[in-house]
Amino acid sequence: MANNTADHPPGNSVAEGNHDGDFGVTMTDLRDLMELRSAEAVNKIRDTYGDVQGICRRLKTSPIEGLSGNPVDLEKRHTAFGKNFIPPKKPKTFLQLVWEALQDVTLIILEIAAIISLGLSFYHPPGGDTCGQVSGGVEDEGESQAGWIEGAAILFSVIIVVLVTAFNDWSKEKQFRGLQSRIEQEQKFTVIRKGQVIQIPVAEIVVGDIAQIKYGDLLPADGILIQGNDLKIDESSLTGESDQVRKSLEKDPMLLSGTHVMEGSGRMVVSAVGLNSQTGIIFTLLGAGENDEEKKVKKSKALDSAYDTQDGIALEIQPLKSEEAAELEDKEEKEEAKPVKKVNVTKKEKSVLQGKLTRLAVQIGKAGLIMSAVTVIILILYFVIDTFGIQGRPWLAECTPIYIQYFVKFFIIGVTVLVVAVPEGLPLAVTISLAYSVKKMMKDNNLVRHLDACETMGNATAICSDKTGTLTMNRMTVVQAYVGDTHYKTVPEPEVIKPETLEILVNSISINSAYTTKILPPEKEGGLPRHVGNKTECALLGLVLELKRDYQPIRDEVPEEKLYKVYTFNSSRKSMSTVLKNADGGFRMYSKGASEIILRKCSRILDAQGQPRMFKPKDRDEMVRKVIEPMACDGLRTICVAYKDFPAEAGEPDWDNENDILSELICIAVVGIEDPVRPEVPEAISKCQRAGITVRMVTGDNINTARAIATKCGILLPGEDFLCLEGKEFNGQIRNDKGEVEQERLDKVWPKLRVLARSSPTDKHTLVKGIIDSTVGETRQVVAVTGDGTNDGPALKKADVGFAMGIAGTDVAKEASDIILTDDNFTSIVKAVMWGRNVYDSISKFLQFQLTVNVVAVIVAFTGACITQDSPLKAVQMLWVNLIMDTLASLALATEPPTESLLLRKPYGRDKPLISRTMMKNILGHAVYQLVIIFTLLFAGETFFDIDSGRNTPLHAPPSEHYTIVFNVFVMMQLFNEINARKIHGERNVFEGIYRNPIFCSVVLGTFALQIIIVQFGGKPFSCQALTIDQWLWCVFIGVGELLWGQLISAIPTHRLKFLKEAGHGITKEEIHEEELTEGADEIDHAEMELRRGQILWFRGLNRIQTQIKVVNAFRSSLYAGLESPESRSSIHSFMAHPEFEESHPARSTTAASHPFEFLLLLLPPPSPPPPPPPFPSASCVIPPNELSH
Repeated sequence: MANNTADHPPGNSVAEGNHDGDFGVTMTDLRDLMELRSAEAVNKIRDTYGDVQGICRRLKTSPIEGLSGNPVDLEKRHTAFGKNFIPPKKPKTFLQLVWEALQDVTLIILEIAAIISLGLSFYHPPGGDTCGQVSGGVEDEGESQAGWIEGAAILFSVIIVVLVTAFNDWSKEKQFRGLQSRIEQEQKFTVIRKGQVIQIPVAEIVVGDIAQIKYGDLLPADGILIQGNDLKIDESSLTGESDQVRKSLEKDPMLLSGTHVMEGSGRMVVSAVGLNSQTGIIFTLLGAGENDEEKKVKKSKALDSAYDTQDGIALEIQPLKSEEAAELEDKEEKEEAKPVKKVNVTKKEKSVLQGKLTRLAVQIGKAGLIMSAVTVIILILYFVIDTFGIQGRPWLAECTPIYIQYFVKFFIIGVTVLVVAVPEGLPLAVTISLAYSVKKMMKDNNLVRHLDACETMGNATAICSDKTGTLTMNRMTVVQAYVGDTHYKTVPEPEVIKPETLEILVNSISINSAYTTKILPPEKEGGLPRHVGNKTECALLGLVLELKRDYQPIRDEVPEEKLYKVYTFNSSRKSMSTVLKNADGGFRMYSKGASEIILRKCSRILDAQGQPRMFKPKDRDEMVRKVIEPMACDGLRTICVAYKDFPAEAGEPDWDNENDILSELICIAVVGIEDPVRPEVPEAISKCQRAGITVRMVTGDNINTARAIATKCGILLPGEDFLCLEGKEFNGQIRNDKGEVEQERLDKVWPKLRVLARSSPTDKHTLVKGIIDSTVGETRQVVAVTGDGTNDGPALKKADVGFAMGIAGTDVAKEASDIILTDDNFTSIVKAVMWGRNVYDSISKFLQFQLTVNVVAVIVAFTGACITQDSPLKAVQMLWVNLIMDTLASLALATEPPTESLLLRKPYGRDKPLISRTMMKNILGHAVYQLVIIFTLLFAGETFFDIDSGRNTPLHAPPSEHYTIVFNVFVMMQLFNEINARKIHGERNVFEGIYRNPIFCSVVLGTFALQIIIVQFGGKPFSCQALTIDQWLWCVFIGVGELLWGQLISAIPTHRLKFLKEAGHGITKEEIHEEELTEGADEIDHAEMELRRGQILWFRGLNRIQTQIKVVNAFRSSLYAGLESPESRSSIHSFMAHPEFEESHPARSTTAASHPFEFLLLLLPPPSPPPPPPPFPSASCVIPPNELSH
């Protein structure tokens, strides 16, 4: 069993600089070679090249020294074998984005209306007064010529809206690409050049480079193994096989790009990069496949519009699409075996905020649609009855175009009501807010990989943090040692240790550690020495230096090639061993690892004389009690160093039988390593606790060390009854006799658990999954997890937000995470919480403002149209209000910087509504003020300002001062209300911190300036008449009244206003179960789907029964409640508002009371495609006892 190292031909080093002539092997040869696996590959290498050295020779590289790094040589390699770069897919062009923005339904309706209006305005009917008052009142020819302006102005504003949307999407895409390239640039890989180990960006790796690979790496290129220790690779990303593949020179030397090193270390020669590597080839196939898919995708276009989420942000909100889409999807599945589903669900289910927003927008959209339809119908009926009924005119053929022109005008008014009702600014506000936060979070050392993670973080209720490096500084130093029967409280002087013992200790540490781990001189004078590689090993090497010895000469004497066998460290072994072959044919093995694990395998220990003496279990217990526990209680990690000799006469042991090999060891020393707590961590953790976030520590260290560190950090507080468990104990408490995890058992453990020590990666994953799936407590938990190791991948992926360490983290961890902490510091997580909450608040602020505008504008347009046959706010003015108030307000309110006060409240949780009661109070309160003012001006304004009335003007009449004042006052009130909207929790001082947000100030002033320009010079297109200075002052004065009114509203205590409803609920528990069922939906193939159809029907039946029981229960309880309480709930309407009902059907809760028989609809089957059923005893078919008790 050699250490699978190839021999090195002499003289083949860097010096050999013959760069003329091509390489001895072509790109196609290497590509063909990399297609082969295991035995085939070994044979091919043997037959064609002799061995891996042969390949190195042909690639003109040295397995030990690497490439020379000569630019000319590197350039030649680039031309011959390509660069290590996979070109990204082409971004969408600006025109494509414009085309996408034009697909918006409301805009299409407006365009059609505007074009019809334009067409009709050029038609002039013959005949004088035959059509009655309809055409009358046009003063002169000039005016009637101007009929086209309204249509043109609508088209113009549509163009502006489209351009703004497209520009936003374009900049978002650009930002996202910038972020991607940043992440890519930060990826570095270790190669050997000129005999020096250096780190270079992944893109600079060339064919022929000698790369060092180690546990946790994500391989950046294809290569062939030159030398490996116990190397295991996870190739599931390429092959889909989940088993780890053992790599060795004899069996399988092929290493593929995009695969993960799960264990071991080694060196490889790079054989293919970029598009020629295995990952690259797959990418090329994808690229080629795209054209064929275009055709298929056409079919699913309708599907697309419903689900169009880009980067996880709902771009377009179309209320009535989802059900059609669901049916369409079913059809698609029957047509093709594998439909190209463009339904791009992000990594986790939709983010909390997004779910709430989509829901709210759909509700608002439906309401707007109804309002606008009613408006149009009323206008048309009124006109028809008035003209043909009351005035009794006949319908004359030549008058038809004029009538149609009226109908178009009514239609345009209806559409404007709809445009104002649908908050187009919502997705925009979300995008701006997230993009702004992500940009700023970079400065706070948070590199956000998935946009929605930023906002989910604001809802976090639990953080499971690693200890090493996150809570502590990850600068390990040995501070205590137990050597030769003596416990030294500080590092001993080398003189007090026996020379033989010292020799073995120094050799053991120097050889039995990764040779990539080094201690380098400090970068700056007087700085700390730099630790490179594994930090625990650095501490041990530091001990060697403190004992006035040097590890480098020993390593030079025993280079890596001479190591006979290496058992590398992994999470299950928790130890590392290296075997050397002695001159006499015997072997010596050095081991190190967690003290409790290694001591269990020791049968002897070196005494004060440096001689091995017996070490029995009772000695071990005493040592644990007297040495290890005291060290652990000081917060030290204890590492045991040991060795074992295999005599030559016994022959070669069976190296694969690890249990036999790692036994009968001789203990050399136990050292206590300190990893000091970062000074800023205790403060950060207390901030988290104030903010209602529970911090749990999950660590591989022993329980005493963990407890000591947790106490120092403030995770454990004196006098609290929190649990500290070890992994074994934890598993014992949560698993049943069969060894399966039971949620009920877990629910008893996790609420009290604060420290989980000696935990394996599976424990971490189990804990995270258990907390997320748990239904204990009033809200569902949102969990953030930090991780750095490869083994943390599953937990990071499962968590709602995964944080990977930017410095200490492995590529695998970064790949699985949502946010990368570039400084590995816990305080940055607190910053992320602050930003997350800020995003949430910004969107609530925007909603509060936006909905006030919508409510007022819709009511004004609606009532105005019904009473005066003409909307007081014209289509173009509405669009201006919509564009300005939406786009600019989202800019202003979404960029408020976060304040520390955000950390003083509890997290909102998943089911807290977006619009709280306080906000509802503000929205309705301000709406009342604005409506009173506007209707007063509308119906009595002409007397107040002493001007002509603007009501009942003919079709193409010039704009009146009266309506201009109404429009101007409306905008002024919105402007001042924008300042009110800065606070959503009922604070009094709305100006607080306003100067810290220059964007807000510039937007408000800019809007004001534009409004002046529109009113004074807007003329016919904007239906405005210039106003006098007096009128302007009145308008501004009424606007300022908004601020005073706001103070009045905030004085009313919210809890008195029982009738206020919240809106925009999150996901309730009933749906969570359904969602969990769909989580694994991607992996189910279609054959299975067929099998499951029957089960699904069955479950549907159950679900329906469940719903019916619920309805009956809710109904019963509302009757009982009616008997007990004075405010009788027994009417169906109030039953609809019953919490039980809202919980089961949140989508209908806002419009709940709209239809007296709506509860019958509940008994119909749900329209959405059914989720794949879970294993039988599922949560969705068991009615929780507390539901029944209702």
